[in-house]
Amino acid sequence: MNGRQSISIAVLTEDQDDVALINSTLRDGGQAAHCHWISHPHDLDDTLAKKNVELLILNCDNYPDTIPAVIKQKDRFNPEIPIIALSAAADENAIQQAMKDGACDLVSIGHRTRLQSVVARELRALRMERALYSTLQSATEYKRQLKDQMATSTSAIALAQEGVITDVNDTWLHQFQAHSRDEVVGLPLMDCFDANSHAALKGALVATIAGKWKRDEKLIARPKADTDHEVHLEFLRIDMDDGPSVQVRIKPLLKVAEEPTKLVHDALKRDPTTLFFHRTQFLERVTKRLRRKPESGTHALVYIRPDNFSQLVKNVGILNSEEVLAQFAEEIRKRLHPRDVAGRFEGTAIMALLERGSAHDAQVWGKQLIDHVSSHTFEVADHSVNLNCSVGACGMSEVFSSLEEFVAATRDAGLAAREAGGGTSILSESADEDTKQREFDAIWVKHLKAALMDDRFRLAQLPIAGLRSDSYQMFDVLVRMIDAQGSSVLPSEFIPAATRTNMMKHIDRWMFKAAIDFCETSDADRVFVRLSRQSILDKTTVPWMKKELRQLEFESSRIIVQIPERDAAKHIKQTKSLVDQMRKLGVGFAIEHYGIDQKRFHMLDMLKPDYVKIDGEIIHALMQDKSVHSVVERIVSAAHERDIKTIAERVENANAMAVLFQLGLDFMQGHYVHEPEVVLSDTDSVVETTLEELAAVSGS
Repeated sequence: MNGRQSISIAVLTEDQDDVALINSTLRDGGQAAHCHWISHPHDLDDTLAKKNVELLILNCDNYPDTIPAVIKQKDRFNPEIPIIALSAAADENAIQQAMKDGACDLVSIGHRTRLQSVVARELRALRMERALYSTLQSATEYKRQLKDQMATSTSAIALAQEGVITDVNDTWLHQFQAHSRDEVVGLPLMDCFDANSHAALKGALVATIAGKWKRDEKLIARPKADTDHEVHLEFLRIDMDDGPSVQVRIKPLLKVAEEPTKLVHDALKRDPTTLFFHRTQFLERVTKRLRRKPESGTHALVYIRPDNFSQLVKNVGILNSEEVLAQFAEEIRKRLHPRDVAGRFEGTAIMALLERGSAHDAQVWGKQLIDHVSSHTFEVADHSVNLNCSVGACGMSEVFSSLEEFVAATRDAGLAAREAGGGTSILSESADEDTKQREFDAIWVKHLKAALMDDRFRLAQLPIAGLRSDSYQMFDVLVRMIDAQGSSVLPSEFIPAATRTNMMKHIDRWMFKAAIDFCETSDADRVFVRLSRQSILDKTTVPWMKKELRQLEFESSRIIVQIPERDAAKHIKQTKSLVDQMRKLGVGFAIEHYGIDQKRFHMLDMLKPDYVKIDGEIIHALMQDKSVHSVVERIVSAAHERDIKTIAERVENANAMAVLFQLGLDFMQGHYVHEPEVVLSDTDSVVETTLEELAAVSGS
């Protein structure tokens, strides 16, 4: 049987031979079990507090406490844990009495087959509950809005001062299974929550006291007494006589009722081991997603497969190997974004459709997954297992005439990664793509030239919010294109073609002039403008900037030029020359998508940027992997030592904001702060540029 984790069982008996008997009985029945021997009631408290026990087996003939006493004891930790009773004999009357006392069943010690069946029955119920819970977790936006609106007078509320609880209401006591205020008042607030929630909680408390936490922002955390469920927290600063306090309020989550048949139907669409969609359902969802292009970025498929899995099967056995695969899938799930969709594609292979800025971002996501999995230890039965995996990535492109071609190219990239020795992430580069790509690009060149000459590019602004101070009005700017029919063309469609056809430097210059115009017509103090690799390598870039700034008599310090880390590292000499020249003009400099290579701190010393933007994939991983905290802390520390401001990319929710505040970042941007807003959208824009003018200046 292959659940998400091997079942953890507490065996209550004074005879250790009972533990060995139960352990062997369950293993003979194909059930992965980890048994904890409880010989005395005080041992049960310690085990329930420290271990995630899912089932209790009580020998009624050989343990000091009765069934009701054990139930009362375990209810203080988790009332949902089922109890199976054992005795030397189990007739109908005894079974009825045991179940009346609160046990799920009574089994005679010598009846091993029935014990296997009873445990299997309880385990199936547990797995069905998990599958249904997973379905509810993927609810629609409408359901989430209903949950957010559920604020009643029965909300659990606590007051905390300097992180210590000073008062709670009765609902809070009930929420955390406390009998009186004396049990919680005076304790750290963190003691009420799971350790994985501590960083975000600390950040939210500090941000609230500092006045940086907005009243409608919510943080998601897991109570220590119920780590299978999440709660939404609201924070409010309250000034008391003895100093400021923080009111922490738990908003009840609305459970939207659905017909049991529908929930079961949804659960059956998922693979029971990985809880990802079956192949057919996955491909159906991919087909629907590909009909709608992302508002920014592109779709990319990834093909993920464990390396040397056949050897792992030999080491741990067939049943246990499925358990490892289930845990492997859970690690993948933690690193997926809300809009991503995954399915068990074939054998041990998992395929996922990602929404990312570019296909390269999908490859980077694969590399980060590989690094995480290689450092993770999987526990199954009595085995501790380490695992590597390979990832193939492929970006969606017009060169694919069907889903079949797209999937095949992704799978080929995954197989190439495996043949390369495993433990690597490879981006698909199909040989057949070149011919089609040239034909495709020839069409795009005509469209790009026409758009430049007809002034059909538009600027979109993305605000950058201060985590420490709001003294600056800062914006990142993106580019949009309008086609001849007046429809918007997303960057993911035209920028790859512009890059391949050497048209990107012309778009860079349009953006630079448009950013200046945006500064002149707004209160923006700092505007971040990207430069492509072509502009970095073009020696006329800075002379052109100098001429524009002089003609417009513009305060150049309001412009911050940003360059991706990978381009700056690949062309470090040219980047340094460009940055030195820009600095003489008063133009600022930022490195974006920083942190993919954590050993590039020397780049900060060479280029001396004013800002570093930490890569969005790292920010997302920050919420799922506590080890990433140290990575971000090193980047922030290295930046602050050099007087460089830090900006987090692609911040998606309040939890991320709270953790970033705690880790010391200065600014953040992303959809949580604000959606991109198009400006300069009128056809009479003051930015007037022709291809001939740009070509004359650049010498092309």
